[in-house]
Amino acid sequence: MEMKLLGARANGSTFGNHGSGKLSMFSFFSRFWSESVANGEARRLSSGPVKTSAISHAVAVGGIGANWGSQSSHRLPPDKVVRMLRENGIQKVKLFDADYDTLRALGGSGIEVMVGIPNDMLETFASSSKAAEKWVSQNVSHHLTSNVLIRYVAVGNEPFLETYNGSFLRTTFPALRNVQEALTKAGLRNQVKVTVPLNADVYSTASGLPSGGDFRADIHDFMIPIVKLLSDNAAPFTVNIYPFISLYTDSNFPVEYAFFDGNATPVNDGGTSYYNMFDANHDTLVWALQKNGFGNLPIIIGEIGWPTDGDRHANVELAQRFNQGFMTHISGGKGTPMRPGPITAYLFSLIDEDQKSFQPGNFERHWGIFRYDGQPKYGLNLGTTSSGNLIGARNVSYLDSKWCIMKPNTRLDDPQVAPSVSYACGRADCTALGYQTSCSNLDARGNISYAFNSYYQQNNQLDEACKFNGLGTITRADPTTGTCRFNIMIKPYYGGAGRISGFSQKTLALALGLTIFFFIYL
Repeated sequence: MEMKLLGARANGSTFGNHGSGKLSMFSFFSRFWSESVANGEARRLSSGPVKTSAISHAVAVGGIGANWGSQSSHRLPPDKVVRMLRENGIQKVKLFDADYDTLRALGGSGIEVMVGIPNDMLETFASSSKAAEKWVSQNVSHHLTSNVLIRYVAVGNEPFLETYNGSFLRTTFPALRNVQEALTKAGLRNQVKVTVPLNADVYSTASGLPSGGDFRADIHDFMIPIVKLLSDNAAPFTVNIYPFISLYTDSNFPVEYAFFDGNATPVNDGGTSYYNMFDANHDTLVWALQKNGFGNLPIIIGEIGWPTDGDRHANVELAQRFNQGFMTHISGGKGTPMRPGPITAYLFSLIDEDQKSFQPGNFERHWGIFRYDGQPKYGLNLGTTSSGNLIGARNVSYLDSKWCIMKPNTRLDDPQVAPSVSYACGRADCTALGYQTSCSNLDARGNISYAFNSYYQQNNQLDEACKFNGLGTITRADPTTGTCRFNIMIKPYYGGAGRISGFSQKTLALALGLTIFFFIYL
């Protein structure tokens, strides 16, 4: 079996805005890293990178971006998020849809915007140029007149994932072409560029080195027309790169190679040394483009980041190390060996989203550099603030300081416990429970209380949401312990589109609840 390039995130839900699980491939990096060491080709160079946490203001201000998703039970009001973006000097934002309230809040902010067209709309746009023209009129032209700096339209999101089984192979390019023609017809060809955010699994390397990079054989004929259209319209190739996923899926992956500290033994590719997976992954794409005649096509990093919970490698310490390392790595404008110069990148993600599918992994709901309430999870110097730290959302409105827990006198073997935990986790968020997660220190009662409270908070602290067949009770004493936070939810935002929606992926969520129940008792 051909080894596939990873560094690609399992992003969101098939039924949501983001894409779907894509953990079906293994990273070739662990293979070529180990082989290089065995062959004596990988050696540390005396001129290797120097550890540093300093960020150059002049360079970094040029444009770090962030992905702003909307799959949350309780969204922060868009105006508060836009203020937070501005105060943190985040000058670019990537959206997964064209939500009206979000775009309206971005008007006059000076923040460059990439609006998104979800995959489930590709077929419509592929078959109807009129539909594409109407969408551009309503979601691009209209907002440009309100000083929303829309610079890109993302047509689909990772549509060529292997886990989609070819569902969007024949609609992506026609949709891209029709959207491009709609922009041209609207007189926006030079102002707004199309792109297709793609997962790093669209390219691979037969040699196990970046120089062997080419587009995946089974989609090669679909990729070339897309790349040509981008090139003809001076539009960028957008790719999502996730070293975390390589670590998550491959127990042999060298941990240090995921980071930017220079501690990993470098990989030697014809005299070019690669000290980290990002550079090697990025340059595999550069080689793929070059081999197909598009060596000068601009590249945007559409998503890159590290989650903070839901897996043993997903924690605050490693997320801070990765994201700060990445910021330092790109701050000097050095680029990669094959593509020197500034790198445009969008961190994934801005804020945690508690309604994303966890089918790819429990970490999926924990990618944010900010918590659900817009407060920073850890120190991160983007090089854009005088303090060198993230600035949290201001004037956030929370629900009352009360929590739902398991009644102290309830027996753990009560027959209602298992279905109650399953019900709570099936409709709320229990992904912080489990092995080596932030709440792995809880005992059985703590796990049950956490599940109850998650459901209670997501249902706006309604008394009925803490019944659980008589097992639950409301307390004013914060159950938070150690690293495990029992959250108080923020007050709901009812925007124009009614964003407090139903809970997706209930069947999977119920399965998670049962898994947690058995984890507690077995």
